[in-house]
Amino acid sequence: MSRIKNAQIRYRVIDRSIGNKYKPFPTKEDLRRACEEALYGSDNGTDICDSTIEKDLKAMRLDFDAPIKYSKRDKGYYYEDENYSIDQIPLSEDDIDSIRFAAQTLMQFRDVSLFKQFGFAIDKIFDRVHISNNPTEESVESYVQFETVHDSGSNNEYLPEFLKAIKEKQVVTFDYTSYISEKTKSRKVLPLLLKEYRNRWYLICFSIEKSKIMTFGLDRISNLVLTEDYQTAPVDFNPDHFFENSIGITANDSEPVKVIFKIDKVGSKYIESQPLHHSQKLQKKGRKRNTFSLNVIVSEELKRTFLSYGAQIEVLKPEALRNELRNIVLEMSEIYHD
Repeated sequence: MSRIKNAQIRYRVIDRSIGNKYKPFPTKEDLRRACEEALYGSDNGTDICDSTIEKDLKAMRLDFDAPIKYSKRDKGYYYEDENYSIDQIPLSEDDIDSIRFAAQTLMQFRDVSLFKQFGFAIDKIFDRVHISNNPTEESVESYVQFETVHDSGSNNEYLPEFLKAIKEKQVVTFDYTSYISEKTKSRKVLPLLLKEYRNRWYLICFSIEKSKIMTFGLDRISNLVLTEDYQTAPVDFNPDHFFENSIGITANDSEPVKVIFKIDKVGSKYIESQPLHHSQKLQKKGRKRNTFSLNVIVSEELKRTFLSYGAQIEVLKPEALRNELRNIVLEMSEIYHD
């Protein structure tokens, strides 16, 4: 990789580090370690030195008008303008060519098993790059709109730290605020898996206090600390099997049940093109509705999925699920009743 491209990568890493609200005021050593880790997968100081970071900071101030300041009180760097980001700087032709090359490279590997779960995301990147010669061209947005997610505090900045803890079997602590109780509690866990569901990230972990597998949404986590404790005893957890009988993010020790439902012809086309679960089977074709079955754990995500189809769908079995959905529909009817 050329020195110019190395420098561009370091600028982006430094920009993210200084702008990280969860780890404010990074030191020069913090920036050096982050850059070396990003470029070489190591932070032992053999590839990037302090003087390189000093030159990068100077170049960012001169070439990108980066409002980088040093706080003597906090002993670290910060942006005088909190809203500044190097990402706002227009891309050069070299940058655009690099993006095109990267997109083409990704497309070559989209069907490799390791990347299959990211196939949809890779398609979106490739489509956006090839719609226009310049993928940053603002006018494109006036006639092509991609699905976007409004981020109201996803805490995705924690992903690298959780990943580190998973790899090294490192115990972490954090504060967690429940949507239901609205109370915040301190948690001590061993991270096991990061899972994305509907554009939200979740941490699957072993709770030290409760001695069981639990799931926490990253958007409700705060004050993350990687402790000096490491879990040496193995935890009975297999990510390939944990969600095997689940729809969504809910998984537990419950046995899966056979769920049978009818759905009209239009709805059938949707769920046949995008099955609700890998166990989905067409049981019977009818004149107006088709009958399908699933072998899954009954969860909130399953109920919400059924309810999203409204009157198109009717759950037949199990009886408990059918009755629960009926009660929800009756409550909705009361709400909309004049």
